[in-house]
Amino acid sequence: MEHPARPVNVTVNGTSHATEVEPRLLLVHFLRENLGLTGTHVGCDTSQCGACTVHLNGAAVKSCTVLAVQADGAEITTIEGLADGATLHPVQAAFQEEHGLQCGFCTPGMVMTAAYLLETRPDADDEAIKHALEGNLCRCTGYVNIVKAIRTAAQQPR
Repeated sequence: MEHPARPVNVTVNGTSHATEVEPRLLLVHFLRENLGLTGTHVGCDTSQCGACTVHLNGAAVKSCTVLAVQADGAEITTIEGLADGATLHPVQAAFQEEHGLQCGFCTPGMVMTAAYLLETRPDADDEAIKHALEGNLCRCTGYVNIVKAIRTAAQQPR
């Protein structure tokens, strides 16, 4: 049985998009396939890895758990929209400075999770950082430099 397309109006990284989508289309696939924003990664398809984390109306969410139609009317920020032009977001700069990545596959989700954490808890200590990262998996780094990068970003003036 075919499902009729549904309208979706979203603002992604400051740009408005109005389109129709299949009702079962996941937000992660909408961002990647419809909008070409491939920085949001598809990792596990089971909401375990966090590689698909974006900001939806200011909150960090795993975009593989949200239907595109559920985001209708929302403001979304992806990893592509986190920097201010050529100026990296403090978390992005800290990941670069502190070598908070190896293969880089988990990095967009880690950065988006960390940016949300520091927006809501700018004084986050190592335990709060580790707790916030519980939904993000990295197979390469062992997390030491990721936590160090987030701690470095937390110390940056806002």
